[in-house]
Amino acid sequence: MTSAVSHTATTHRRDDGDFAHHDATRQPIVVKKFGGTSVGGLDRIRNVARLVRAFKDEHPEKGVVVVVSAMAGETNRLVSLAKECVRNPNPRELDVLLATGELVSSALTAMALQEEGINARSFDGYLARISTDEQHTNAKIQSIDGALLRDLLDKGGVPVVAGFQGVTPSGDFTTLGRGGSDITAVAIASALSAEACYIYTDVEGIYSADPRVCPRVRRLERVSHEEMFELASLGAKVLHPRSVYFAMRYGVPLAVLSTFNPARKTWIVKESELMEKPVVTGVTYRLDDAKITVIGIPKGGHPLSVLFSKLAAADVFIDVITQSELGGDHMNVSFTVPGETAEQVAQMLDLLLPELGAREFVIDRDIAKVSIVGVGMRYHAGVASTAFEVLASHGISTMMISTSEIKLSVVIPRKFSDIAIRALHDAFVTIDPENAIEMAAER
Repeated sequence: MTSAVSHTATTHRRDDGDFAHHDATRQPIVVKKFGGTSVGGLDRIRNVARLVRAFKDEHPEKGVVVVVSAMAGETNRLVSLAKECVRNPNPRELDVLLATGELVSSALTAMALQEEGINARSFDGYLARISTDEQHTNAKIQSIDGALLRDLLDKGGVPVVAGFQGVTPSGDFTTLGRGGSDITAVAIASALSAEACYIYTDVEGIYSADPRVCPRVRRLERVSHEEMFELASLGAKVLHPRSVYFAMRYGVPLAVLSTFNPARKTWIVKESELMEKPVVTGVTYRLDDAKITVIGIPKGGHPLSVLFSKLAAADVFIDVITQSELGGDHMNVSFTVPGETAEQVAQMLDLLLPELGAREFVIDRDIAKVSIVGVGMRYHAGVASTAFEVLASHGISTMMISTSEIKLSVVIPRKFSDIAIRALHDAFVTIDPENAIEMAAER
């Protein structure tokens, strides 16, 4: 077990996101994370500084830690630059390059805060003492030593931390993968026992469905950590699932709000703090999964053990799994994987088929996974039957099904995704006028 110790907080690492910390802070702290669109230009960075200044004026007793992403589009630009330079960028050097995007944002934001009369200082992953493993481009945080951050907070200053990055024990820069700045913000909030973490973006909270698909959706006032984790894992892109995991494990309240209209927000809190528990809180979807079917695999546990052990060893995430009778002693096994790993799985199966005793495999990318999520599903029977009745009434057949206490996911042909999302949303989600969001569907 590794540990990081400061004079105010001790953080012990057991695995990614598993922080046990002892709060000895002398002031309440909030973390404010600003995404790429929020710091997309100098005017927007100055607006961020004004928002922080206004919060400090209104809450002088609270310390503020700011976490920033790279400017909108900057990470993609840097990746393209690397690939223009060489065909296969070295992961270590790629991380050094990508980390510069957040460094620019953090330095400029600190300057803007100083212009507002705030004692601000920028911190990279090394100065913030964010220790990670050595998995370049997709590292996991192992520990955070908040000593330097806490020192500045004690002096009334505002640390501005470059998100998305950390440092290995040997001193190399790493990046945390997609949504890494959210992970940085929530991990810091957890390590410093912050009373809340605010995620500023370009939307006014969490909606009951994608407004681009459903013309009329509901802005959610409050959702539970568990619901948000499911929504994020199943396709909602406002927050990264790993960031929600940190918050859920340590009960850190999250607020999702717009940098450009911060008056409205969605709070993500413990389930016990929810005033109401609708049966279904939201409908979400993924269009980037692939369904892989291994045909003619012998029945029995050994071939399946070999198949899924090999996939696990290659760090391939498996979601929905089904099997169907083929007759005799053989069967078909289907499972879904993230679309970007489908080719990797195909290469593995080319080599594995003889060992498995299977005939062949097929890949279907023309699928959608549509899910309904809600803690109220724990307490209400008949959700599944209603969902299948709704889908059947629109002529939609399900290819695969996955359930838990608070979610139901179906894999369907992609061409039916919009119809299914709207139909399930109409069937389960109540739209109250105060929180209704009406938009013209773009798809």
